[in-house]
Amino acid sequence: MSNASGDMRDRDTEGRARNARPRDGLGRPLPYGVDGVERQPEGVVRAPQDTVTEAQALLEAGKPFHAHEVFEDAWKSGPAEERALWRGLAQLAVGLTHAARGNVTGGARLLRRGAGAVEEWGADTGPAQPYGPVHSDRSAPPYGLALAEVAAWARELADAVERDATAVDARAWAPRLRGSDS
Repeated sequence: MSNASGDMRDRDTEGRARNARPRDGLGRPLPYGVDGVERQPEGVVRAPQDTVTEAQALLEAGKPFHAHEVFEDAWKSGPAEERALWRGLAQLAVGLTHAARGNVTGGARLLRRGAGAVEEWGADTGPAQPYGPVHSDRSAPPYGLALAEVAAWARELADAVERDATAVDARAWAPRLRGSDS
């Protein structure tokens, strides 16, 4: 397979196929030769707190596709018992990406699916997790994540996307992963 310039497929340093086309801030491919947004490196193993911090910064910058890549790294490299959490957060970031691209149906579906996934993970795992700030009721949210608030945000956005049937501003709709007080 060749790209627009007639060369063979783009490959990374390990020889895996990677599309080297530049991308816009929402991860959409741009023509070769056009300046795009720097891509998020793939396969980076981060501490969970760093994952949340980096993803939050990307979301606030209006780059939910890039935040999805950060969550995907955690999903693929983290412990098995946390994969559903990171996968759910990745779905939320991709849902925001689709909503910002104007994909009403896909965006709303992914936002609701991600909301359900993070709520389910929180209910199944709950306060037994030994991380995050401890609240007065002795529960500790995972990595300081405000899962109930994030799920409510996702459902509110899904409703707005379906109601308005138009692309949303990813920066304006960025969730607060650690809650409204963070």
